[in-house]
Amino acid sequence: MRTRTADTALTTAETAFALLTCEPAPLALDARPIPGLPDTTLPLDELRALLMYERYDNDTTDALWRELAHHARHRGPAWVVGAIGVALPALTRLAAKISRGRTRHADDVDSEVLAGFLYALRTADLAPPRLWLRLCWAAWRAGVTAVTADDSEELPLDLPSGSRSPKMPYGHPDLLLGRAAAAGLISADSAELISATRFGDALIEHLAADQGVTAPALRMRRRRAERIVAAAVVRGDLSGPVASSTAADHT
Repeated sequence: MRTRTADTALTTAETAFALLTCEPAPLALDARPIPGLPDTTLPLDELRALLMYERYDNDTTDALWRELAHHARHRGPAWVVGAIGVALPALTRLAAKISRGRTRHADDVDSEVLAGFLYALRTADLAPPRLWLRLCWAAWRAGVTAVTADDSEELPLDLPSGSRSPKMPYGHPDLLLGRAAAAGLISADSAELISATRFGDALIEHLAADQGVTAPALRMRRRRAERIVAAAVVRGDLSGPVASSTAADHT
């Protein structure tokens, strides 16, 4: 994992979170209404540690993040920082993955990951399931934007004519998925499925349980979508501007 400078957006958020959770009056969440969590009030740093070392089911995770998002929206800036602080271990991992091999973009990636998560925390629909995954997906997509400018031109402009490489699409796989969805080749849900399970930390078994389908069925859906994207890359369909289509993959 890369070494961050002392004043990136994520390290600054960590410092603010530490101040909010220090004695004698740490910011705390009443966890009693959330099934699966301890029946007590938890300082947010203790809550974060619990989430890092214990595994909770999707119902508990959704209920927790609905509560944290509600507090962030209605109880003032302290709870915004508090919710971000609870998410920081995951956000840090996401930022590290995006900026791997692109160290000069690291600070920008940190900023975009945090901004994307914060925007989703304030605006995402809290009712549908997989809230935590949707928040992370928003952070990931935002972070990727910090590296797209250089990725769009990975080859020199003065290559000789003849047997030259075809123009490549944007370098990051997540961008290919977004372009494929925008073109109507696959659905947004299929793009999210591929990204979350191939490039994120989501397990397909957990997503299948959330959606009420079997894991083999979800794997087959992912495989079909991946084949569509791969064929589009070979044809060069994702290397230029894409036009929306109504023929999206709805599997």
